[in-house]
Amino acid sequence: MCVTIRRATIDDAKQISELIVPLTKKYVCPTWEQDAHHVVLESMSAENVASYIANDYYYLIAEDEHQSVIGVACMRDFSHLYHLFVAEKHQGKGVSRLLWQRLKSVSLKQGNQGRFTVNAALNSEQVYAKFGFKRTQGVRKCRGMVDVPMELTVADKVI
Repeated sequence: MCVTIRRATIDDAKQISELIVPLTKKYVCPTWEQDAHHVVLESMSAENVASYIANDYYYLIAEDEHQSVIGVACMRDFSHLYHLFVAEKHQGKGVSRLLWQRLKSVSLKQGNQGRFTVNAALNSEQVYAKFGFKRTQGVRKCRGMVDVPMELTVADKVI
């Protein structure tokens, strides 16, 4: 499989939303209270994603050989991993690792001193653990949303 990773533009917002909303409904929402679903899903609308891209959230997309978006990653403030999603048929093939490595590299070049955070969905904690993230506290529940706060400190900041 040939994967191309590039920085997302506002024109990619619709495709990004179309990828991440169904994955969130399937994998994240079942672990949350029903009343919280609309909050996260609305935050992933094409309009909101376009706004994030326009306001300094750094989005990367992974495309297959047909230029279809198969993965998305986003970093806020070059320190907080905000989104990391891969289309189901491409999961387990290293796409999330490629996206994460590129985001980490860009963030370090942009001045990150080697500290990254993520609020992991319950079923994605193991993915982040493979990248070196560690829990900073136990499972957290706030306003019906459930996550696991995690952190990664990169000792060797070689880019």
